[in-house]
Amino acid sequence: MTSLSFLGGAGTVTGSRFLVETDQSKLLVDCGLFQGYKQLRLKNWQPLGVDPAELDAVILTHAHLDHSGYLPALVKQGFSNPVLCTQLTRELCEILLPDAGRIQEADADRANRDGFSRHDPAQPLFTERDAHRALRLFKTCSFDEQQDLAHGETLRFLGAGHILGASIVQLELAGRRITFSGDLGRYNCPLMLAPAPVRSTDYLVVESTYGNAVHPEGDPEDLLEDVIRRTVQRGGTVIVPTFAVGRAQSLLYHLSRLSKSGRIPPVPVYLDSPMAIDASDLFCRQDGGSRLSGEEARAACSVAQYIRDGELSERTIADPQSKIVLSASGMATGGRVLNYLKKYAPDPRATILFAGYQAGGTRGAHMLAGADQIKIHGGWHKVRAEVLNLHMLSAHADASEIMRWLSGFEAPPRRTFIVHGEPDASDALRHRIQEELGWDCEVAEHGQRAELA
Repeated sequence: MTSLSFLGGAGTVTGSRFLVETDQSKLLVDCGLFQGYKQLRLKNWQPLGVDPAELDAVILTHAHLDHSGYLPALVKQGFSNPVLCTQLTRELCEILLPDAGRIQEADADRANRDGFSRHDPAQPLFTERDAHRALRLFKTCSFDEQQDLAHGETLRFLGAGHILGASIVQLELAGRRITFSGDLGRYNCPLMLAPAPVRSTDYLVVESTYGNAVHPEGDPEDLLEDVIRRTVQRGGTVIVPTFAVGRAQSLLYHLSRLSKSGRIPPVPVYLDSPMAIDASDLFCRQDGGSRLSGEEARAACSVAQYIRDGELSERTIADPQSKIVLSASGMATGGRVLNYLKKYAPDPRATILFAGYQAGGTRGAHMLAGADQIKIHGGWHKVRAEVLNLHMLSAHADASEIMRWLSGFEAPPRRTFIVHGEPDASDALRHRIQEELGWDCEVAEHGQRAELA
């Protein structure tokens, strides 16, 4: 008997966790954190749905925390078997997971110090030490090479685009092939490669982040130029909450091109995120993981002044001159960008420029919906700045690009499960797949267990 259980990433875009079970094995594909709405974040504290000690392996599609960020908690609960992923995914997790642990600890300390937690004392979900324990379990696999697992299963990683190291996962076990799309990338991204084609599978698990949307066709550099010029003309600063992995490097690439061509005013550009700086350094070192050579990547990243030191970050926040600041996190859920928002969100001369998907319940989603105040570190702050989103910079395939990828299958899967999307996005993609491809597909529900006949 083979079954597939949806322990996360179903009915929402966060917390991706998919359990594949046979009579001999239990494999968890992705091990993500729930983010966004409080009722979702609370799921991080609930039992996983399987004893972590019974898992034979965790398989990661990529490094983003909504796919990898629960690993330290899993290890804390007794998981001690291999974590399988690509080399670049491992290197990114070496940046992301310890940083997530530090943030968990810092948030708990701040809550205890300032008394704004309902828990006494507030505890971190996991610590930096837990993250390092998890990293010791990582074992890397090359793209397009078959890996033999402990109980006769085989595993193959195919390139997904999206970010460095991101993969489509193919499992073969008990006579069945199960394919997990992970997060699919774009077909015309200037930085990342297009997602690899898949010709056949018995069962398919496909993401639907933008299942009901098509990205604008405009040139992001045109919009960036307009926003930066307008903001600087009124004496303001552009604050870009940015995802440290992928989006920060994409923004640096576009800003570099704009700066070199003289299309934006000569104001300083700062990258204020140690994690994004580490990811950018990796981006400049990698060879073959993106469309850019190392030399091209280094040229793009050189547009910004890097800020690692906390005191320099505070001085940059206080500096009244116009500037462009990229700082994590991309949905304004944590990190140094919150200090910038406290200073600049109330400033009508400033622009807060988001650059991609904002999950429901995040500060980014609230601000783009027109919130006139946001809560940060227990206090409320007015929002008078201009607030915009660069949708076209998303690293996720849109609905048409997902359909383009699906059209590469030579035969329909027996069943297709739609995951990693808000309900309206997932159902819109279901409708398109059924109407345009005629496939048997369904939107997976949280906690659902499907028998794979």
